[in-house]
Amino acid sequence: MDYLCFKALCCKGPPPPRPEYDLVCIGLTGSGKTSLLSQLCSESPDNIVSTTGFSIKAVPFQNAVLNVKELGGADTIRKYWSRYYQGSQGVIFVLDSASSEDDLETARNELHSALQHPQLCTLPFLILANHQDKPAARSVQEIKKYFELEPLARGKRWILKPCSLDDMEAVKDSFTLLINLLEERELEPSRM
Repeated sequence: MDYLCFKALCCKGPPPPRPEYDLVCIGLTGSGKTSLLSQLCSESPDNIVSTTGFSIKAVPFQNAVLNVKELGGADTIRKYWSRYYQGSQGVIFVLDSASSEDDLETARNELHSALQHPQLCTLPFLILANHQDKPAARSVQEIKKYFELEPLARGKRWILKPCSLDDMEAVKDSFTLLINLLEERELEPSRM
């Protein structure tokens, strides 16, 4: 009996590799994309600068690795976002819930475009209402209503969660929900 126990503990070989998912992360400049991803990668929050162009980060989680392609959010760059969508398995959209009405309107239009884009429309979306720690932050309910998510995203898989750098556990929980959606999608029979 002891031999079997020893063999089970010691001779299993390496753990199976974690699945990897390729995601695209979009949102306006200043929404907090770089800061959130840097914190998830345990990088120093010092010296964070807005992304111009794009950057790629491998974000490790216990049950998966997310290869996140973060696209800069400046208006001169947003028109090129769609060139980077190919191969994505999911979308992270970060919005500044404390932004001006004009920026919120722009964010809404960009999210609507992404939800309807042929390369993204069937993918799971994680929508993060960032900067919830700011006094002017709108609630998730206000965001959901303003962004018209219920009618627009009906039948799509999306998650809307509040977040801030002050509560990274909540951010990690949100990403875990997204990983669950990605896993579910992988188990579905392919649709032709």
